[in-house]
Amino acid sequence: MISTYVRHGRFNEALCCFYQFLLTSGFQPDFYTFPPVVKACQNLLDGEKIHCIILKLGFEWDVFVAASLIHMYSRFRLVHAARKLFDVMPSRDRGSWNAMISGYCQNGNFAKALDVADEMRLEGLPMDAFTVASILPVCAQMDDIVSGKLIHLLVIKHGLEFKLFVSNALINMYAKFGSLSQAQKIFDQMMTRDIVSWNSIIAAYEQNDDAIMARSYFDKMQQVGIQPDLLTLVSLASIVAQLNDHLNSRAVHGFISRKCWFEDTVIGNAVVDMYAKLGMTDFARMVFERLPARDVISWNTLITGYTQNGLASEAVEVYHVMKECKDIIPTQGTWVSILPAYSHLGALQQGMKIHGQVIKNSQFLDVFVGTCLIDMYGKCGKLDDAMSLFHDVPRKNSVPWNAMISCLGVHGDGEKALKLYRDMIAEGVKPDPVTFVSLLSACSHSGLVSDGQQCFQVMQEYGIKPTLKHYGCMVDLFGRAGDLEMAYTFIKNMPIQPDASMWGALLGACRIHGHTELGKYASARLFEVDSENVGYYVLLSNIYATVGKWEGADKVRSLARDRGLRKTPGWSSIEMNNKVDVFYTGVKTHPKYEEIFRELRDLNAKMKTLGYVPDFSFVLQDVEEDEKEYILMGHSERLAIAYGIISTPPKSPIRIFKNLRVCGDCHTATKFIARITEREIIVRDSNRFHHFRDGHCSCGDYW
Repeated sequence: MISTYVRHGRFNEALCCFYQFLLTSGFQPDFYTFPPVVKACQNLLDGEKIHCIILKLGFEWDVFVAASLIHMYSRFRLVHAARKLFDVMPSRDRGSWNAMISGYCQNGNFAKALDVADEMRLEGLPMDAFTVASILPVCAQMDDIVSGKLIHLLVIKHGLEFKLFVSNALINMYAKFGSLSQAQKIFDQMMTRDIVSWNSIIAAYEQNDDAIMARSYFDKMQQVGIQPDLLTLVSLASIVAQLNDHLNSRAVHGFISRKCWFEDTVIGNAVVDMYAKLGMTDFARMVFERLPARDVISWNTLITGYTQNGLASEAVEVYHVMKECKDIIPTQGTWVSILPAYSHLGALQQGMKIHGQVIKNSQFLDVFVGTCLIDMYGKCGKLDDAMSLFHDVPRKNSVPWNAMISCLGVHGDGEKALKLYRDMIAEGVKPDPVTFVSLLSACSHSGLVSDGQQCFQVMQEYGIKPTLKHYGCMVDLFGRAGDLEMAYTFIKNMPIQPDASMWGALLGACRIHGHTELGKYASARLFEVDSENVGYYVLLSNIYATVGKWEGADKVRSLARDRGLRKTPGWSSIEMNNKVDVFYTGVKTHPKYEEIFRELRDLNAKMKTLGYVPDFSFVLQDVEEDEKEYILMGHSERLAIAYGIISTPPKSPIRIFKNLRVCGDCHTATKFIARITEREIIVRDSNRFHHFRDGHCSCGDYW
């Protein structure tokens, strides 16, 4: 009766039944009684009471009873108590060893789990299927493929390879190591397969970014008559997102709704993630709001979705709502979700608050949190703090190195980025595709053309096949340096079809260097592959306007309007007193606008005495010259700088963040303003950082 209650999850009734048995039956419990009773204990107090009864009746050293106690203490995260009990057992069977291995696994102590497995082998007790199923995930968690393969050999030696759940565990382990061919081989050799087997092979390909193969196995599973379960749909949601399959995203959502599976938070989180990765943030928010229950992963998923779609303000808003939920405790995933949003907004003070919480929660040395902090400080203009953090975090893989190289790149320190790359190689850290995207970008921002070309060659020596991002960086490298013919030739000779980013990089270079004809050609190719991006119309229009071809500029603007496209307005932001003020070009709604404009007029007069001459080529409207000067003064970065000057102590630094590229005239003006006010003015535009000091910019006028 007790066992039946436990099997059906009715644990309170199982315990009541046990106490009734003790008090009324006149019988003594035996060693069959206690394992289900121990399993029924849902809190430590009940467990300790049952342990006392076991001691009193002398059943503690029965191997079945002892194994159940080890499981119980491990479940309550008292693995030290479980180990103490295990160590004093006069005799141990395989079940006792398995219980101890499982206990360490449950509590995340994977190294100890492997140690116990080794002790078990040394005592001459061979592993069984349950041992293997417990220990294989540990090898994956420890990134220990050698131990995993040794256990696989033992599996074959003891004839366990055809045990269903052993094969499933092997597929999962090899998938975690990225050894898809080995996982596939095990799946193909299985005599029988259950839903777990199919889920394992589908997840193997899905988690290793081979969505097409994952989808094909989902189709095969249906063909053999296996019905998908909840975990199948978790993988399928990710597959649909990877394939950018908007149509089937709704089918997945509908299937889950019909099955009433949204009661399970895991599947709800997967659907939120799917919509976010497809860029359908409104649908992601709708599903999130309708979830019957939300855990911390639900909140993290929505925050990440907004951040990855460039909606940093929305991500911050969700994070603030989450903080109001007293039952939701932020985790490592929360910090990794919200820090990139603060990086995007340039909200240094808010990011520093998160840093304080990370230190308080002892998560500072986590490589992913540490990397996000490096990125946040670097992208908020605090490069020295980013470098200091870089030296504190573990640097055994490429992730923190990539972040620091990227930060140096956007600050225009290409030489330092290359040196850091050489240090990375010297420390035995293998570069990955992201490393070379960061390096090539750094070379592009610093005009290091020959170094960039060399990096592109070295990348292929590491067996890294160039992707569209790498090719795009090379086009940008040549284009920024003014070698437009080389950039165009590079695109023509590419082994893969160029995408919008490549033609966009070439068009941007034509805008900088005033090459109208090539810009016209690049825009024609660009509109063939991406006719919905208004930014490209703006670039072409600006090329015409810069050389005074107003008819061409008007024609391009009309084309964009006819297609229902609207230009992204230029804005600049400044953070002060935990508040971010945003300024739009030509907008006069700020409460201190009169004071700001008065400061700008005074600065303009002082600048002219030092030799400043407004460059009207950056006014892209066909108006009179006095009006052009007024338009330049109303650019968003100048409004933000003037507000910073009137709102902060003299000679203190000012940090400005701009969503578009800084215009050439504002760049010149900011050098004069930095000299006049004796301040450091740090401007982050859409491409890089500019550090203005004493009338000079860190970019050396190369951006």
